[in-house]
Amino acid sequence: MKKTEFITLLSKIPKAELHIHIEAVITINSVRKLYEKRFGKKLSKDDETKLFDYDDLPGFINAFLKVQDLFTSVSDFDYIFNDFSDYLVTNNVVYCEAFFAPSAFIKKGFDYKEMMENISHNIAKIKEEKGIIIKLIIDVSRTFGEENAEENYKRFKDNPSKDIIGIGLGGNEAKGPCKLFGHVFDMAHKDGYHAVAHAGEDVGPESVWDALDILHAERIGHGITSIQDEKLVEHLKETQTPLEICPTSNVFTKKLVKKLEDHPIRQFYDKGVFVTVNTDDPVFFKTTLLEEYWNIYTKLNFTMPEIKEIINNSFKASFLTDKQKKDYLSKVDSAWEENYKKED
Repeated sequence: MKKTEFITLLSKIPKAELHIHIEAVITINSVRKLYEKRFGKKLSKDDETKLFDYDDLPGFINAFLKVQDLFTSVSDFDYIFNDFSDYLVTNNVVYCEAFFAPSAFIKKGFDYKEMMENISHNIAKIKEEKGIIIKLIIDVSRTFGEENAEENYKRFKDNPSKDIIGIGLGGNEAKGPCKLFGHVFDMAHKDGYHAVAHAGEDVGPESVWDALDILHAERIGHGITSIQDEKLVEHLKETQTPLEICPTSNVFTKKLVKKLEDHPIRQFYDKGVFVTVNTDDPVFFKTTLLEEYWNIYTKLNFTMPEIKEIINNSFKASFLTDKQKKDYLSKVDSAWEENYKKED
């Protein structure tokens, strides 16, 4: 199938995305506007190139923090959500569980309650105008240490929001092992929140084991180094713990794979591990969800029925109710039957 035909088909199929950071859906055009507002001058081509020039996870995190630093007021989140809305519509993402990392903004002096009021307003606007549901997972963040993670948890517990469904652990995996944050996740589980964690992205399979055993994570963000541990792969298969796979992101950070053709998602799938496909940070890795599905179709030989199954997985792995999942899966079936013509 040619790319135009593939993208046209996939754009008609409703999808969920479970691993995406809201600040990283902002477009280059919005970054330029924020830069000019922040510094009173235009972002030069040279500075723009440097901003998005990195070849490992720490380098990417540094760029991510620089983009966050461009925000000068809570109203700047409107830029994010205008771009986010366009992204979701273009990729036909009808349900999204997105990460929001408040730490850097709070350190800049932003008020958490004001941020959440703005974000909730924008989420409601997207639902009203586009019919798309966004739920938030608060990234308590490895990058700023365990005390900061505790403070983040306390903030969102003290300021409950119907838009927040759980906590996540992102940031520098090598410098922030799961054992430092177990008590925070224990509180979240006790209080009825969902819990997910980035693991096995920049550290070996031991990090995934820790996310499961210490944090009791319900999904694993990335998890690609799990392929190095046969016992772990078997455990993931038996428990059907979902992996939030982000193919292009994993190539950019270069920990395990240097090219898409070598990505272990094909091996995971063939071994019966529960996989989903996501973008992680679209603007930073110059990708979209439609592109990610195209990548696994062309580079990793996923068939169209397999791609449909992974699309279904995105809903099954979500924190939707069983009834909501059933309704979305029915919509996938209907759209697929209407639009997909079986290949010879």
